[in-house]
Amino acid sequence: MRLRSRWLAALLAAEVVSTTGSAMTALALPWFVLVTTGSAARTGVVVAAELAGVALFGLPGGTLLQRLGARRTMMLCDAARGPLLALVPALHWAGLLHFWLLLAIVFVAGAFFPPYFGAQRVVLPELLGEDQALVTRANAFLQGATRVTMLLGPAIAGLLIGVVGAPALLVVDAATFFTSLALVGLFVPRRGADAPAEDGGGLLAGLRFLLRDPLLRVWSAGMVVIDSSWQALFLAFPVLAYSHFGRDAKVAGWLFAAFGLGALVGNGLAYRLSSRDPLLVTSAGMMVESLPLWLLALSLPVAGYASVLLAAGVVNGLVNPALHATYTLRTPVSVRAKASTAVLTVSSIGGPLAVLGAGPALDAWGSAPVFLAVAAVQTIARLGIGLVGLRQRGAARARPLTA
Repeated sequence: MRLRSRWLAALLAAEVVSTTGSAMTALALPWFVLVTTGSAARTGVVVAAELAGVALFGLPGGTLLQRLGARRTMMLCDAARGPLLALVPALHWAGLLHFWLLLAIVFVAGAFFPPYFGAQRVVLPELLGEDQALVTRANAFLQGATRVTMLLGPAIAGLLIGVVGAPALLVVDAATFFTSLALVGLFVPRRGADAPAEDGGGLLAGLRFLLRDPLLRVWSAGMVVIDSSWQALFLAFPVLAYSHFGRDAKVAGWLFAAFGLGALVGNGLAYRLSSRDPLLVTSAGMMVESLPLWLLALSLPVAGYASVLLAAGVVNGLVNPALHATYTLRTPVSVRAKASTAVLTVSSIGGPLAVLGAGPALDAWGSAPVFLAVAAVQTIARLGIGLVGLRQRGAARARPLTA
């Protein structure tokens, strides 16, 4: 019953609106660079610039979140990212969008993502309390909203790029941030976290906690590898559609959408299994999620690639709510905001390097070697995460998950 509230509906609506725009941009921006430069390497540089902003400003973003609270942080980030994204098409149409300026804009926009991401995780226990099953179910709702956007956003983008062009879609994304700002400001209630919080041990407090915790230390190291390889994988899809499927943006949209559909199904399963041991769900799911990715290295039709991503998305959607709930509730409240952004910072460290390496590889050899490398590194990292999680399971069930 506690999940049937107006503020949660508004939060979900804000997530759907904002992230649908972002999902469209995830295809529109690389496609824009590909069409204007013809270079996968340059496309990788643009993606790397955004990821560098995420990685470099993750820890300061945690301090901002600690001081402002989740609600005000989300509003600030939406208010900043909307105008930044609108600058890209405006400068392009005015003939003033130099490559270095595009890199600067996406870098600054990326800097606002870590505090927003952390606020999404912190706002749930702030408003719902510390109940593991309840927060897991709410995370399943929130991530389900995100997966809807992964289903709708790229598919819509693929269709509209051919009609209105990629720059026009960036204007739509900018508008979605302002819509999200209004929904959160009007309907998500103010709580005590909106007042200035305790310092929580300095800038590195969240990172220090992750390094001390025997489970989260290994999980965080594994997520560096997994999230970095995801970035390389998602860079390869527009290049695959551009080079092997007749420069058809709709193909890239369907591939992204297939993963989103699978993840949405997985989120539904996660909601039904929210009372199960989250360590078991996360560990077991992690160990099998990368298996379908090996098939991407084959020469497949569009339906074949989409089927592989659908299967991987189902497991991803099943695992992530329990994973995020474990990260959040295992962390003491005093450092939770900083730990939330530290998780994103750690997982984003390798992203710029991954896409900078993948871009030239895609230009030289095509997508198959990149797909094969992603499957290999994800399999190794996920096995490590799963085995450590299973070993920690007994001890974790015997002690409280929160400090």
